[in-house]
Amino acid sequence: MKRSTRNQIKGRGRELKGTIKEKTGRAMNRGDVEAEGAMERIGGKIQKKAGDVEKRLDEDLEEETD
Repeated sequence: MKRSTRNQIKGRGRELKGTIKEKTGRAMNRGDVEAEGAMERIGGKIQKKAGDVEKRLDEDLEEETD
């Protein structure tokens, strides 16, 4: 599996985990858990975007070598 695909998958997982943690914190009225979830969700989005960029670069490099 390419690194870009791994980053996309791991990013989606972190994003989902953060969303769940954020909503749980909100339901339990625990601001610390909610904030932690929000940070994890944002980190997941960043990781997913990094995977998207890597994938695009890989595709562009393949096109140039052809």
